[in-house]
This record gives sequence, structure tokens and C-alpha cells, in this order.
Amino acid sequence: MFRKMRRFKQEISFEECVEILNRASTMVLGLIGDEGYPYTVPLNFAYIPDDGLGKIVFHGAKTGHKVDAIAKEPKVSLCVVDREEVLPEERTTKFSSVIAFGRARILEDEEELRAAALAVGFKYCKGFEQGCIEETEETIRNHTLCCVEIVLEHVSGKIGRELLLERQRKA
Repeated sequence: MFRKMRRFKQEISFEECVEILNRASTMVLGLIGDEGYPYTVPLNFAYIPDDGLGKIVFHGAKTGHKVDAIAKEPKVSLCVVDREEVLPEERTTKFSSVIAFGRARILEDEEELRAAALAVGFKYCKGFEQGCIEETEETIRNHTLCCVEIVLEHVSGKIGRELLLERQRKA
């Protein structure tokens, strides 16, 4: 169902993809937007392992283009670029990235909302976890918290040729 990577020699393991998902701070979420146009939006997120390929969670507004698009079509894709170093003399870039596909759903259950919000909050607010907990509880009480979970169905990762060669030289 999902295409194999054309440059398979540059493909990285699932474990390295997970490392990137845990380390990276921004993903670009791809959705089917209004009138069938692709809609992409950069987001902060957290990766949550499970028995499958894992889940991605994020939070945001309860209304808007993103929520409307998910309600119409839950199939999504996402891209995370973990490393990007432009090498102008070589006319290339050292990079590592992950692309994933999955199905998104807007969380309704209080425990699921709490778990998703805290996963994101703890990732980005190290040292300020208590504030995350308090804000999460307040937004749950006020019914203003919107979290989305993406169950991953396919994950692939790739590194640029220059980064691959650098790794091979170190090995």
C-alpha cells in the first residue's frame, strides 16, 4: 500500500526514526483541506510508543482548518526534518528526516486528552512540568482542550548521502 523508498541505501531503521521523532521539535502535518487542496501546517508534537508503530499527539484550537480537515478525512501524512546542514560548496544538504502516514482522530475522553496534552507539555517544558499539569487540568475543566492522536500506519526515514558517507567513514 505504501511505496518503498527509491533511495533505499539512504533509508534508516525504525529505531532511528523513533529517535528522530522523540528529538525533533516540529513536524509538518499534511491534510486534505478545503476543496481538496492539500493543507500543511507546522506543529509541535510528541511521539508515544505502543504495540504498533506508535502514535503522534498534538494539541491546538478546537475549531479551524486543521480540525475541519481531520473531521472530513482522517488519513494524514507528516514530515519531520531532524537535521539540516546546508553544504553550499557541495551544492547539497546533510539531513535526516522521517515521513509517516496514519489516521488522525480528535480525542474526546478526558484521560486520553490528559495523556496527550501532558506528553506534548513534558516534551517542550522540561523543568516546568507542574505548570503543564495545572494548565492541562484547567483546560480540561473548561472544555477548551483539543488534542489529536495520529495512529501511525507507515513510518520511513532517510538520511542524505553526505551524512551516510560521514557515518560510513566513522564506522
